[in-house]
Amino acid sequence: MLSATTLATPLGSLQLVARDGRLARIAFPGMHLEEVAASSSPVLERAAAQLAGYFAGERYRFDLPLAEDGTPFQCAVRAALRAIPYGETRSYGDLARALGRPRAVRAVGAANGRNPLPLVVPCHRVIGADGSLTGYAGGLARKRWLLEREGWRACDGALDR
Repeated sequence: MLSATTLATPLGSLQLVARDGRLARIAFPGMHLEEVAASSSPVLERAAAQLAGYFAGERYRFDLPLAEDGTPFQCAVRAALRAIPYGETRSYGDLARALGRPRAVRAVGAANGRNPLPLVVPCHRVIGADGSLTGYAGGLARKRWLLEREGWRACDGALDR
């Protein structure tokens, strides 16, 4: 069963969707929204509280049951993304090597781009090998904001501490 709610954040209203007691999707404004009537569920309440804590600078990790949709490779990429600590970044190549698939850089990028749970699965922490900001489903302005929130400074499209 699907349930959904919206959460006001500094980056706009996020749609949070749960399925069968697990967080299944987070959508930024402008992304495709699920057509689900607003309803409450314990996982949505926990997700909203944890995301509010993240935006307040009080939470650095998420502890939520997540729907594991996608191929085994996509799920492995998402697990690698969840392992990137707050305030740190990795390149697509770093993730490919961590998965034992050093030549799968483009596949990692494609899986990263299909992440249905931005923020909780922190795909915003993935950057180009040269330190450049690369694509983000929520838009590069949001990616820049998130990385700056985590201690980075974006200068001329690249990151610096």
